[in-house]
Amino acid sequence: MALQYTIEEFSHDISVAEYIAHFHKPNEVWGYCRACSNYGKQWGCPPFDFDVVERLSRYRSLQLIVTKIILHDRSLPSFEIDNILLHERIELEKRLLELERTHCGLACTFIGKCLHCGEACCARLEEKPCRHPELIRPSLEAYGFDITKTLSELFDIELKWSTNNSLPAYLTLVCGLFYSNER
Repeated sequence: MALQYTIEEFSHDISVAEYIAHFHKPNEVWGYCRACSNYGKQWGCPPFDFDVVERLSRYRSLQLIVTKIILHDRSLPSFEIDNILLHERIELEKRLLELERTHCGLACTFIGKCLHCGEACCARLEEKPCRHPELIRPSLEAYGFDITKTLSELFDIELKWSTNNSLPAYLTLVCGLFYSNER
């Protein structure tokens, strides 16, 4: 079977102070989060019981990683698209957690449903701590960062969306690693 997609990966390093100053738009971004059915129901989603800027300002630098998934067949059924995204997300999360360990950093992964509890509901719904704190990492969006602006200004990539059951030419995953030590 022929490969159904091609991957292009980009990275960009920026100081945490600069990223917060130019791309942290919590009022706007968390407004979208509040409209989501996962808001307050998963440990990777806001609201958080800590100050995001204070937590992230402990680090000096941020390496942003963008994965552009270029679909060879834009008529693929949605379950195949979901499988492609899941595969790429799992691989990137493994890499990010390894980078986090290596550089004493903090990884930010992807928006969407947590992958670590399987079919069980998130412990947050039961007012219990996360079952997998060693794995769960909020997304940059969950921390209040404007990903559309990040992609446009730092990568010259337009964030594309599906329309009327039509897939865009590419899908985009954005993640990052906050760190302080030399890499």
